[in-house]
Amino acid sequence: MKAMVIIQRDQRGELEWRDAPEPEAGPDDLLMKVEAVALNRGDVYQVAGIFSPNHYQTKPAAPDRPKIPGQEAAGVVAGMGKNVSGFTIGDRIMGFCRGAYAEYAALDYRLAMPVPGSLSWEESATFPVAYMTEYNALITSALLQPGETVLVHGAAAGVGVAAIQIAKLFGAKLIMGTDSREKFEKLCSIGMDLGIDYRTDNFADVVLKATDGRGVDVIIDHIGGPYLKDNLRCMAVKGRMVSVGRIAGNNGELDLETLAFKRLHLIGVTFRTRTIEEKIAIAQAVARDLLPHLNERRLRPIVDRVFRLENAMEAMDYMLSNAQVGRIVLRG
Repeated sequence: MKAMVIIQRDQRGELEWRDAPEPEAGPDDLLMKVEAVALNRGDVYQVAGIFSPNHYQTKPAAPDRPKIPGQEAAGVVAGMGKNVSGFTIGDRIMGFCRGAYAEYAALDYRLAMPVPGSLSWEESATFPVAYMTEYNALITSALLQPGETVLVHGAAAGVGVAAIQIAKLFGAKLIMGTDSREKFEKLCSIGMDLGIDYRTDNFADVVLKATDGRGVDVIIDHIGGPYLKDNLRCMAVKGRMVSVGRIAGNNGELDLETLAFKRLHLIGVTFRTRTIEEKIAIAQAVARDLLPHLNERRLRPIVDRVFRLENAMEAMDYMLSNAQVGRIVLRG
């Protein structure tokens, strides 16, 4: 098969379209013919060779196998292991997988979900990581209740778009988001009520004004350390902040008196330290609670741009520009 393989040159990684061995499907695996791949920031870090604690890490490839990035995709079942049940050859699937920047990829069948008939390949590829991540942050971890208020940092990113839609679906009363003003119209069309331009506004001041000084119930933070002090300042009593991403840094100022006085909950989430059983539980919950709404288009994955798989490096540069609203997709 053909794949985008990580090649180390001059202490930096690059991708090349090369021949690579077809992945081996284990007893619990599906072999998927890849139709579309969603780009994740973790892919960028993997190619760059950044594996410090503040970035995504991936399981190293076997020494005799090429390193192929990509962790979510949509495609067609082309083979399966002996323990697989519930799927047949030719099924349309999407899910967490290994080495998705290729013509074929393998994934545990318990992390795969059927592709609703209403979705394109491009839309399907964007669903697994973003919506599983944000469902876990908002519903499993923050225990969002109908009528509560939500603030999403990095609202225009793929995970931010998913968070806005899930918050709306589960009955959030007021959804606020930080990003650039040029993106607000599109974000409001999918459920955001109030946009906060991080370049010109102090988000904590805006949140407190919008909530009559009460503060926000739930914060989904994709930015990290620099926002911590103001996050605490604009949280309501018994508010919950979920740290999903830290693209602006790990360290921030933590006022323990504010933490105690408001009885706040600071929650960290990641898939990197979850067992396969924990991942399966999240996938099953998402399939149960979100797939019906996805099929009926009450959830709408937003595809910003589509690149050819061979142009993945160009797509990564575009991601790092932060110009997108929604997801960037690669097609073979």
